Amino acid sequence: MEQSDIDIYSKSDLYYLATIGKYVRSNRISQNKTQLELAKDAGMNRTTLSQLEKGKPVNILSLIQVLRALKKLHVFQEMEVKPQLSPMQFAALEQKQRLRVKRDNSKSPKQKSDW
Repeated sequence: MEQSDIDIYSKSDLYYLATIGKYVRSNRISQNKTQLELAKDAGMNRTTLSQLEKGKPVNILSLIQVLRALKKLHVFQEMEVKPQLSPMQFAALEQKQRLRVKRDNSKSPKQKSDW
């Protein structure tokens, strides 16, 4: 395990709650919004937003709503699961790939030449 992994996992859950709260508060202020305005945009009570900003546990749906209102949902991109091909699936697709085009001339009538 690398040193950065050890540092990440050595921090408590409360540390990460506080970090999320600071992130939300910082972005709210930089967007010049009051807690009431952001809470209204996110469809929640100001009290819930206040708890989130203080690093208190809140429903994950509340976090998603706040990040959506702040236009910061990109923070979840790291968690997105993207389909991946196994080496066997990749090899099978490569074998099916067309390498050339062949015309079947026997089915089409030959045109007469004016020569």
